[in-house]
Amino acid sequence: MNANLHSADEAYVEGRVYRRPTQAVILAGGRGTRMRPLTDDRPKPMVPVLGKPFLEYQIEQLREQGFKKVLLLLGYLPDVVMNYFGDGSRWGIQIEYAVTEPDDLTSKRVAHARHLIDPCFLLLYCDNYWPMSMDSLWQRFRQMGKAGLLTVYSNKDAYSRGCVRVDEDGNVQVFDRTRTAPNLQGVEISYAILTDLALELLPDEQVLLEEALYTPLAQQGRLAAYVSDHRYYSVGSLNRLPDTEAFLQRQPTIILDRDGVLNRKQPRAHYVRSWQEWEWLPGSLEALRLLHEAGFRVIVVTNQAGVGRGAMSGADLQSIHDRMTLEVEQNGGSIEAIYYCPHDWDAGCDCRKPKPGMLFSAQKDFHLDLSRTLLVGDDERDGMAAASAECPFEQVTESRSLLEITRDLLAKRMH
Repeated sequence: MNANLHSADEAYVEGRVYRRPTQAVILAGGRGTRMRPLTDDRPKPMVPVLGKPFLEYQIEQLREQGFKKVLLLLGYLPDVVMNYFGDGSRWGIQIEYAVTEPDDLTSKRVAHARHLIDPCFLLLYCDNYWPMSMDSLWQRFRQMGKAGLLTVYSNKDAYSRGCVRVDEDGNVQVFDRTRTAPNLQGVEISYAILTDLALELLPDEQVLLEEALYTPLAQQGRLAAYVSDHRYYSVGSLNRLPDTEAFLQRQPTIILDRDGVLNRKQPRAHYVRSWQEWEWLPGSLEALRLLHEAGFRVIVVTNQAGVGRGAMSGADLQSIHDRMTLEVEQNGGSIEAIYYCPHDWDAGCDCRKPKPGMLFSAQKDFHLDLSRTLLVGDDERDGMAAASAECPFEQVTESRSLLEITRDLLAKRMH
């Protein structure tokens, strides 16, 4: 980081100072053949999801993240897009267009519009949605000081075929769109911060933009990565559409820690080993009832090292959770799922909070948008897990119960 930078909105890259981008550029010109017949009469970003074009969700996200301008690079059936979005004023954002031929490759689309592109901008593909925190992306971009930064899905679940290898320092070591290089784990999902330094690599001939920019930038050590365990969603192929609809439906969901939130917590290194040792905290059953009546899914995530340390068995824990769930239902509530980490304190697993593994497991199982999903816990490990997953966090304290947090949450939803 350059010591002369006075503003958090400035980044120092290869001797140049860049301002935090307010322009997003979206590649939206292809024919979308894998989405036929839905793309017979409209381009891929106009495929409807829950009654509105997929691109509209991206536009709304960009506005919410503080962007002022969007440049759409169109090709196939451009009028369908332009007639719908116009100048963007309905969405509170300025929209411009650059149109090339439907079969032009993406490097030409960008080169054709280069005079309209800011020195530092955000690049999106029109068929991917990921719950971006622009604050976090920009912080990483400033920290790394590279000509470009890619958002990379970690792909630990083999959701897609990897094309990226990232080193321990967060640099993209290899970008290989052919996916033939060894040890390619990550998936590049766009949401890339790029500079005019990167665009200097655009060739005269037509190629895919990733091959024109990302492969050489990685070889030159000038490309950084923002790696996320949060799954992305897509209209890139018909088989992805049901999951994308489930994700964008945004069913209200809340994630709760267990001990100290629902029931009275045992002293450190002591555990609730049987139902006889369980004690509901005042108001917690009522909070669960109110959440259920308001249409919220409730998911519980809990560290249970007592299993790994031999203080109780997995069957003991299941018996407690069965009884807990029954009493919640008898009192008008519902618990959709329970995730627990059975490992000892020092096992080094990915699931024990403060690590966010259980949150990401729930995200994938229920197609959650964690940026819109509140986690309620009672100690700093819960808060650290929430921060790692980039989800909002509320803490139960002696003076603020789950019931009070719930009432405040429901009151905000009504306004």
